[in-house]
Amino acid sequence: VSWMLHVFLFVSTEVRGQITVTQPGTVHSAVGESITINCRTSQSVYSWNSKDYMAWYQQKDGKFPKLLLVDANRPADGIPSRFRGSGSSSDFTLTISGVRAEDAAVYLCHYTYAFHI
Repeated sequence: VSWMLHVFLFVSTEVRGQITVTQPGTVHSAVGESITINCRTSQSVYSWNSKDYMAWYQQKDGKFPKLLLVDANRPADGIPSRFRGSGSSSDFTLTISGVRAEDAAVYLCHYTYAFHI
């Protein structure tokens, strides 16, 4: 059985101006396979304190987005280890190992610039 993982990438910016992303569209996977979803920004989103403020979310029909990963690769509380993030600068990746039927969703790549004093 093949399941569709819909991928929608978006960027939220403050101060830095417009940043665009390249998105892959719909990705298909069979249950049990691994899948990689890429997110590429039009410019580096590397911030002053060595943090990439890139987050990944999962959104299922009719539900609010669920936070999966923060700072590009740190899993949010309660997120299974089969969801992994990597990347820096302008290239980021979400990998889902051992895809399950319940993983069928929209996956969102989100960047926010935050200035800390």
